[in-house]
Amino acid sequence: MEPEIIWLRPERAGVGRPAQRSRSEITAAAVAIADRDGLDAVSMRNVAAELGTAGGSLYRYVTSHGELLDLMADHVAAEYTLGACTGIWLDDLVDVGMQAREIHRRHPWLAEVVTNRPGAGPNGIDVLEHVLAVLASHPADDGAKLTAFAVMNAVVVALAQNERATANREGQARFMAHVVTEGKHPHLAALRLLPADSHEDVLPDVLRRILTGLLQ
Repeated sequence: MEPEIIWLRPERAGVGRPAQRSRSEITAAAVAIADRDGLDAVSMRNVAAELGTAGGSLYRYVTSHGELLDLMADHVAAEYTLGACTGIWLDDLVDVGMQAREIHRRHPWLAEVVTNRPGAGPNGIDVLEHVLAVLASHPADDGAKLTAFAVMNAVVVALAQNERATANREGQARFMAHVVTEGKHPHLAALRLLPADSHEDVLPDVLRRILTGLLQ
């Protein structure tokens, strides 16, 4: 029998002492730990310590570490600002994508969670509903709309992961410069890339190109 998804289960098990905590408190504590110390630091014991309670008590509210991760991902999905649709679907979708990047920047652990535990809780469903409202009058079929949203999210997640992978960039740049000087890769040498210190934000244009291609 499949375990019941946390969103369909009561806030707390119906046995034992009256509830002293809420899922939202527990989730907020877990997010604070992940933001401060990284995802590996998120454990029932550490979350309980953050709340000043015993680790075992949390299992009355969350039955597993995986459920805690699901709660965390949905918690930060509440950070989207889902305003009224402007009537320009591409602008509205790019806005969602740009907000997603900022959320990932605030919560560097999020990319790993959404990659390994895909799905949506109540706040994530609100985001999806907003996207579908933006695309309500678009002639593309429902499958194409969902695919476009999924691809946009995947691009943002990949970019978030790439932004954090800074440790080897300097060495990689030196290696690429060495390869180019050897003269064996003329197409690589001919590339005209933005300088490393450029502040130009390419994501809006990238998202526009991708979304336009998928929802022609």
